[in-house]
Amino acid sequence: MAEDGTARQAEGGWHSTDARDGCRLVYKLIKGRGAGRLALCHSLAMDGSFWDRVVPLLAADADILVYDARGHGRSAKPAGPYTVELFADDLAGLFDAVGWRSAVVAGASMGGCVALAFGAAYPARVDGLGLIDTTAWYGADAPAKWEERAGKALTEGLGALIEFQTSRWFTDAFREAHPDIVERAVRVFLANDVRAYAETCRMLGAADKRAAMTAFRFPCQVIVGREDYASPVAMAEAMAGAIPGARLHIIENARHLTPLEVPDIVAADLRGLLQARAHA
Repeated sequence: MAEDGTARQAEGGWHSTDARDGCRLVYKLIKGRGAGRLALCHSLAMDGSFWDRVVPLLAADADILVYDARGHGRSAKPAGPYTVELFADDLAGLFDAVGWRSAVVAGASMGGCVALAFGAAYPARVDGLGLIDTTAWYGADAPAKWEERAGKALTEGLGALIEFQTSRWFTDAFREAHPDIVERAVRVFLANDVRAYAETCRMLGAADKRAAMTAFRFPCQVIVGREDYASPVAMAEAMAGAIPGARLHIIENARHLTPLEVPDIVAADLRGLLQARAHA
């Protein structure tokens, strides 16, 4: 693995490097058996472990970069404001740290917003784009709604959001059948720094990458759970309609965190992007 001079070894195969503004970012590069390269950005208030159910399914296809976004997990949690463009710059810096010119970039929910921003700012570094359970724009009332969520976390604590979150994340049947996966996601959520969480909420309320999508000229796969009411099917349809040649996959019996709920389906769609790049 080629790293720049700022990369540092950490525990368990994880490394850290400094973003352009000095923010410490923690990442892992999983060496695969295929020729592809895949970068994965997690959902709001999750961390790199969000992809643990997907990564093994793609080990034959690609080297895979996972990381804790700024404000999350073991990465630094600087004061805001945060923007999706700043998060995209962070990902470009991670590409430099591991010696990648380009890769397939995929993100879920918040990570999808970052993937869109990355595609807009660094199109030459995108071999394909996976937009999972996400949107280019949460709507005209988004700043107020996301500020309300940030305020609730700051005044009542992240625990006050658990029932709201878990019902949005997973279908009722999945929560009943897989309490261990739900419990793990809750633990990651509760470990967040509440101020960084609030700044990320505000970032999502302000995010709007609608104007950028018509210029995308790389393969794009849009994925959404049929029952997702955090970023509903209509938002996925809007993205797929705006991006030239984009493919849309609506997954039945799934909600908002499809990489946790149906990792096999998500992995198959991402494999399609990797194969599209290989045959380009």
